[in-house]
Amino acid sequence: MFGLVDCNNFFASCERVFDPSLTGKPVVVLSNNDGCVIARSQEAKDLGIPMGEAAFKIKELIREGRVTVFSSNYALYGDMSNRVMATLSSFVPEIEVYSIDEAFLHLEGIVDLVAFGKEIVRVTTRHTGIPVSLGIAPTKTLAKMANHFAKKHPGYERVCIIDTEEKRLKALQLTPVGEVWGVGRKHRKMLEYHSIHTAYDLAQRSRSWVRRQMTVVGERMWMELQGIPSVSDEQDAEKKQICTSRSFGRPVREFTILMEAVANFAASCSRKLRRQQSYARVVIVTVSTSWFKSEEAQYYQSHAINLTIPTHDTAEIIGYCRTALEKIYKKGYDYKRAGVIVADLIPESSLQLDLFDKKDREKQKRLSQAIDAITKKNGTDKIKVAVQGDGILWAGKREFISRRYTTNLSEIIEVKTRP
Repeated sequence: MFGLVDCNNFFASCERVFDPSLTGKPVVVLSNNDGCVIARSQEAKDLGIPMGEAAFKIKELIREGRVTVFSSNYALYGDMSNRVMATLSSFVPEIEVYSIDEAFLHLEGIVDLVAFGKEIVRVTTRHTGIPVSLGIAPTKTLAKMANHFAKKHPGYERVCIIDTEEKRLKALQLTPVGEVWGVGRKHRKMLEYHSIHTAYDLAQRSRSWVRRQMTVVGERMWMELQGIPSVSDEQDAEKKQICTSRSFGRPVREFTILMEAVANFAASCSRKLRRQQSYARVVIVTVSTSWFKSEEAQYYQSHAINLTIPTHDTAEIIGYCRTALEKIYKKGYDYKRAGVIVADLIPESSLQLDLFDKKDREKQKRLSQAIDAITKKNGTDKIKVAVQGDGILWAGKREFISRRYTTNLSEIIEVKTRP
């Protein structure tokens, strides 16, 4: 059996941990550059604030004090996620972190799944302050479905288990096909065209029909709906590319400032590569002006560099990014966004060294490990390549940012006592 643990309204819940007065009140978290809503508490959802709503459209609600708003605080959210995952790891020997707020648990051998599941939810919520829900089922796709019911229906007490054929069929009948894990917008429209409106309708189609319409990926999903595990750990973890992209708080014209931003994005991609023990064989840099200012001169361009030797070294990737940016940068444009993509990834086990390589790869690797260890302990801003600068001239707006309570000593929570 698989368990899928999902943190409820994760970003909003992280903010509430350190400000309990927000409990029961509408809370929203904004995207980078305070552009749009990316997270909502249940109370904010009840107010009718949709996901992706532009921030300026809820200014009146903010001004009237009807909703509390925060800028994205990824340092806080990332650390709180690590605490949740560490707690979950204490329950089972095998855990797959699926996203910042979700993880699959392998529950083989657990006799009383109900009691065990409730203990996971209780302890995780108590230890971290983050409310979680748990769905348990024979496959990962069904576990995601069970988690949805655990969230939406209080009667489950945040733990829903699909462990019988009757429960499986009932869950399929109650799940719209567009909510099935792996069904995107394009496939949803296609399925609805063929009168497939629920997961049950999809499960009733033949395996060959699903494969013909949705390729082998859809076939695996169909198998999972039948209760047959078909999504492996490797398939979950497989990433063909990693991207870091941001909008700027103000237009950028100068190459040096644009390069500073690109260097920071490259450093972020490099850290992610090392975290998943991967190497990139392609580096891509993209730049663009504002898509929303049609009256201004528009420019979008990207440049890819194929690497002779795969790498995940920060300084090396930043060097390739500079070369790419020099190819596409043009004076006279107000750049509003840039991004770095590392692609054609290979695992560390597949890395082949070049006899004619002039770099000391072993020394480079030890340096990266030392930097990562320092970063993990002290934060990502402590060690940088000089070209990364301080971000003052390009960083996005963060007017409503909360403190980094758990990762910065100067911003830890303050406790006031009465004499």
